[in-house]
Amino acid sequence: MTIAVVGASSDRSKYGNIAIHSYREAGYEVFPVHPKETEIEGLKVYKSVLDIPVPLDRVSVYLPPQTGMKVIEEIAKKGTKELFLNPGSESDELVEKARSLGLNVIVACSITDVRAHRKGME
Repeated sequence: MTIAVVGASSDRSKYGNIAIHSYREAGYEVFPVHPKETEIEGLKVYKSVLDIPVPLDRVSVYLPPQTGMKVIEEIAKKGTKELFLNPGSESDELVEKARSLGLNVIVACSITDVRAHRKGME
């Protein structure tokens, strides 16, 4: 399983970093996305989801809604089975735009989701 963490962070107190750890622990191949970083937690960082060289099963967004609006078309162009808009990243406008682009939008905490899924596998 593959995931792009859009809004990934090198700050270990931020959810964009906690997500990287949670998904790696769950066995995902993680692709951090951030326009200015080059490496986070030993992983290569991509400037855009379009730069990621593999298909994505999931994209998890940790950006303010107005920034999310700037990257949502790239996410749609890349394609993904699931788009998680985490708390604080969602807005009615962004959800509507994502759905109009054909994305399967889930407004929820992806960290909680992956941890619950992992527990169910134990």
